[in-house]
Amino acid sequence: MINVFRQKRIALVFALSLGVAASGLGQTQPSPGSGATVTPADSTATDEGWHFAMTPYLWFAGLHGEAGIDDHLTSLHASVGDLLSHFKIGLMAETEARKNRFLLSNDLLWMRLGDDKGLPFTDLGVQSIKAGMHEFLLTPKVGYRVVDRPKLKVDAQVGVRYWHMAQNLQFQPKLFSGLSRSQNWADIVSGGRIQLLLSPKASVTIVGDAGAGGADLDYQVAALLGYKVGKKTILQAGYRYVDVNYRNSSTFVYDAISSGFLMGATFNLK
Repeated sequence: MINVFRQKRIALVFALSLGVAASGLGQTQPSPGSGATVTPADSTATDEGWHFAMTPYLWFAGLHGEAGIDDHLTSLHASVGDLLSHFKIGLMAETEARKNRFLLSNDLLWMRLGDDKGLPFTDLGVQSIKAGMHEFLLTPKVGYRVVDRPKLKVDAQVGVRYWHMAQNLQFQPKLFSGLSRSQNWADIVSGGRIQLLLSPKASVTIVGDAGAGGADLDYQVAALLGYKVGKKTILQAGYRYVDVNYRNSSTFVYDAISSGFLMGATFNLK
């Protein structure tokens, strides 16, 4: 599924990474920082201690691409409406620790997706394939705040994205027995985060990273709008797009895009 459009998206993510690095040149005097994970929080903290934040949120992601086990390949296409009708949603939480300009973050994602009527690519006589997907992602990162101004925060980040993917394929009509398999892999990713304060309460955050390793391709982009409702709480909503292409020979294939609306809240604990 790697095509011209996908390559352009990858270029945009790497451009974001390069822009993050370049924007830090010449920045020597830090301004008050932010303890939030995806949107700026209280920028009045000037002490030298650690600051912690947690962001639980829901991701209503659709799915399209292809998957396969042992040469049995199927298309994947499930809209957000399909997701809601089957109550297949994503549950996500991110934590962050910050001291001065240094950042430690960890993104945890569990997601259950599927397509009840996937189109078979390789199985003659099979009309459709019911594909169920269970994803578990863990992405620890280290980062450095290259720009720390009152209304602009820019972070450069690098880390590892660990994937656990389980697939279950059921064939209609049942000419074959159902197949189930799981696979684990890890990818090195790098990218950045830009936070822009529009007002004392409103902010915009853009996040992106890209990499590879176990997968041929692994990248994501997200845009969020945040609104501060309390001294330590920020409500936020936005859109997230994740693309991965993993092919372990023909025994396990997962080449898919997950994207959709997300919403949640950041709680600044300290």
